[in-house]
Amino acid sequence: MPSLNRARPARVPLRWKIAALAASTSCLVAVAVGVLVHVWTAHDIRERAEMRAFNSLYSAMDTYRRTGTLTDGAELDPAELPAALRHPAGGDRRTAYDGHVNGNVGPSVWAAQRIDGPGSRVLAVRVNMSSELHNLHRLDVTMTVASLIALAAATPLAAYGAGLLGRRLRQVSETAGRISAGDLDARTGPTKGRDEVSDIAATVDLMADSLSRRLRTERQFTADVAHELRTPVGGLLAAVDLLPPGETEDLIRARVRDLRGLVEDLLEISRLDAGAEQPVRARVPLDAVVSEAVARTGFATEVTVADTQQAEAPQTVETDPRRLERIVSNLVINAHRHGATPVQVTVEGRTVVVRDHGPGFPPDLLLDGPRRFHTGAKERGSGHGLGLTIALGQARLLGAELRFGNAPDGGAVATLRLPT
Repeated sequence: MPSLNRARPARVPLRWKIAALAASTSCLVAVAVGVLVHVWTAHDIRERAEMRAFNSLYSAMDTYRRTGTLTDGAELDPAELPAALRHPAGGDRRTAYDGHVNGNVGPSVWAAQRIDGPGSRVLAVRVNMSSELHNLHRLDVTMTVASLIALAAATPLAAYGAGLLGRRLRQVSETAGRISAGDLDARTGPTKGRDEVSDIAATVDLMADSLSRRLRTERQFTADVAHELRTPVGGLLAAVDLLPPGETEDLIRARVRDLRGLVEDLLEISRLDAGAEQPVRARVPLDAVVSEAVARTGFATEVTVADTQQAEAPQTVETDPRRLERIVSNLVINAHRHGATPVQVTVEGRTVVVRDHGPGFPPDLLLDGPRRFHTGAKERGSGHGLGLTIALGQARLLGAELRFGNAPDGGAVATLRLPT
C-alpha cells in the first residue's frame, strides 16, 4: 500500500508524558503546601509577637505606675516608634508592625499606651522578631529541599509505573496492528488484574474473534460458491461446443469463457485467503519473465528494461515465475481495461513498474487497497475488482511489495518490488 507522506509531530512516549504530569502535579502541590505553611506560620509568629508585646507593655506600665522606673525594655516616647502609635487614645493599648531593620534589630512589633498624668507621654515596648523570622526562613528552605527530594524520588517512580502501563498498551496496539495486517490469529491474551487496559485488551480480542469468524465465513462462502459453479460452467463449455457455428455461438462462448475466468479467480482468491498456496521458487531472469507475461496478455505494451549490468540491478531473481507472471499480467490487463494507452512496463533491478495514461487509481483504492467486486471510479471502466486483489495476494505470498499510486502528470502506477 502507498505510504502517505504527511508531516507528523515527533512521537513522545506515554511514560514521559505521565512522568511529566506527575512531576508537574508534585510541583504544584509542593508550592501550594509551602505557601500555605509559610503564610500560616508568619501569621502565627505575628500573633505571638503581638501577645508578647501586650504582656510586656502591661507589666512595664504596672511597674512604671508603682515605681516610676522602666522595665522589660520599655521606653518613653522612643524615636523609632511607628507614627500610628504616637498618639494612642486614652488608656488604649495598641500594637503596630515595624518592618525596618536597624543594626541588630530586625522587624519588630511595638505596643504602646498613653500614661495618664502631666505631659501625657507614651510608654512603648518593642518585641524583636528576628529570631522567629529566621526560623521561618529556615522552615522555607527545609520545605523547598524536602519538596525537591520528593520530586526527585517521585518522578522515576512515576516513569516506571507509566512504563508498565505503556508496555501493556503497546502490546494491545501491536496486536491490533497485526490483526489489521491480516493476522487473524493474533490475540493479546489474558492480563493480570482488572483495569481499563485489561478491558481494552479483552475488547480487542473479542473484536478479533468476531472479525475472524466473519472473514472465515466469507472466505468459506466464496470457496463453496466457486467450487459449486465450476461443474456447471464446465458443462456449459461442453454444451457450447454442440451449438452450430455462428454469431450466437461466438457470443455465448465468450460469455461462458468470462464466467469460467471469474470462477477461476474466485478459486484462486479462496486458496490465497486460506493460506493453501505455497510458492515454488526458482532463479529466473526477471526481464524475461516480465516480457513473457506481457506477451501472454495479447495487449500491445511497451516493455523497457534498464541496464542490468549495474551492481544494484541483478540479472536474475529467486522467485516463483508462475506467480510473478500472474502478477504482471493482471497489472497489465487492468491498465489496458481500466486505464488508457500507452501502457508502459519498466524493469529496473528488482522493481517492475506498470503505468498507464488513464484517469488513475481512485482515492479509496489508494487509501484502502484493492477490494474484490469493487472497481472504484466509473471512468476507469467496469470489472469484478479481482485482478488487483489477486495480484496483491500473490505479491504477499512471494514476500514482495506491491504499491499503487498515480503519476503527477496523470495515469495509474503500480510498483512491484521483489525481495532480496
